[in-house]
Amino acid sequence: MTDRIVSWHPNPSKPKFTPPPGAVDAHCHVFGPMAQFPFSAKAKYLPEDAGPDKLFALRDYLGFSKNVIVQASCHGTDNSATLDAIAKSNGKARGVAVVDPAISEAELAKLHEGGMRGIRFNFLKRLVDDAPKDKFLEVSRRLPKGWHVVIYFEADILEELRPFMDAIPVPLVIDHMGRPDVTQGPDGADMRAFRALLDSRPDIHFKPTCPDRLDGTGDPWNAFAEAVAPLVADYSDRCIWGTDWPHPNMQDNTPDDGHLVDMIPRIAPTVELQRKLLIDNPNALYWAD
Repeated sequence: MTDRIVSWHPNPSKPKFTPPPGAVDAHCHVFGPMAQFPFSAKAKYLPEDAGPDKLFALRDYLGFSKNVIVQASCHGTDNSATLDAIAKSNGKARGVAVVDPAISEAELAKLHEGGMRGIRFNFLKRLVDDAPKDKFLEVSRRLPKGWHVVIYFEADILEELRPFMDAIPVPLVIDHMGRPDVTQGPDGADMRAFRALLDSRPDIHFKPTCPDRLDGTGDPWNAFAEAVAPLVADYSDRCIWGTDWPHPNMQDNTPDDGHLVDMIPRIAPTVELQRKLLIDNPNALYWAD
């Protein structure tokens, strides 16, 4: 891999929706800069630099106050770029790490000091070669107090993952709702299966995010809005939202970040729902201390 890719919009529109003061973009990433933080030899994509300066400029432009920076798969288990971004945020960012399951307690404590509050398990075969459930379970039992596990998977393996998720002893956050087929509608098979997961334990949170990934009908992603709004309404204490900037692997279908923000009032139409989605729920997970 030598060709570096750009997966983010060069000039996103200003959102019509104004996030409330204190709103958190609770799912975003940084790439590099590569000269300082080289990408993993196992990376499945090689992005152009999208560092903290760009991320924080976008945060301010879109009207958000804080970020949760999720370690991107292109950086593997070296969390240096994410930690660097958190350190440069003036207290306005926290993070989710990707770790080698053999990580020591001392190293986990160091990540905690650096602003990490969870670890991510990725089950997308196109992004990772190995996802050892037994080792993931072992490390999930050793996490610092107050941490959670973020899981990224596709809807077709949800049932297969259920016993594994049931065994994780800390709260869970599901990335992008486990990628359901939103064109099935709010009562489609994928959404029913996801609701069954949420009903199985009260400490599962989810991100009603990425219409650009999940809705093939395209911007303005009407199928996503129709399918996801009832889920946010019914599980309003368990959802957090994010842009997913800089949109890994979306170079052929780059979303306008302003349009992504304008999805918020369509899935969370009341002031109360918006406050839970953007302020209360992410702060409880990432700034509880």
